[in-house]
Amino acid sequence: MKEEGLLIVLSGPSGVGKGTVRKEIFSQPDINFEYSISMTTRLPREGEVDGVDYFFKTKEEFEQLIAQDKLLEYAEYVGNYYGTPVDYVKQTLASGKDVFLEIEVQGAKQVREKFPEGLFIFLAPPSLSELHSRIVNRGTESDELIRGRMEKARKEIEMMNLYDYVVENDQVEHACERIKAIVVAEHCRLNRVQHRYHKMLEGE
Repeated sequence: MKEEGLLIVLSGPSGVGKGTVRKEIFSQPDINFEYSISMTTRLPREGEVDGVDYFFKTKEEFEQLIAQDKLLEYAEYVGNYYGTPVDYVKQTLASGKDVFLEIEVQGAKQVREKFPEGLFIFLAPPSLSELHSRIVNRGTESDELIRGRMEKARKEIEMMNLYDYVVENDQVEHACERIKAIVVAEHCRLNRVQHRYHKMLEGE
């Protein structure tokens, strides 16, 4: 009996470095995670391929999937829907592959409600002042937007009790090593492996 893969959900406040950590993890040769492909109603950009970069859907198709409860989570940004399709995730997990989902805190909350057996990792900043510096150093937002992001980040940090683990993103390489160690430990969790040994004992 093939062991199912893990749904690994990496989340945290805006500016904490989720995308940077995820890219570093996927650049490493010993990683065999499947990156969760999102679904969107926006038009493909040049070079983007359906089923590789995104699953591209019409607004009507997307809203039908919402009605059928076929999305782990979804949100609307600038007039377009974005979400995570349930069937794709379940099929990939059933094949024995771990699925890696990098997502905002509100989206992770939706996933937690629908897929509580997932592995939820909260990426935390070393301090609020460091998070503020990272957002400011992007150089893309006004003081008012930065204040709004910081207020939102405070609320999101308060939601870390919804997660299984907290990893501090002090240095990207260290954060990646901690996340990989957590995944290894989860694969050794008793309720994931004991059926193998029950079968071994039944066969003797």
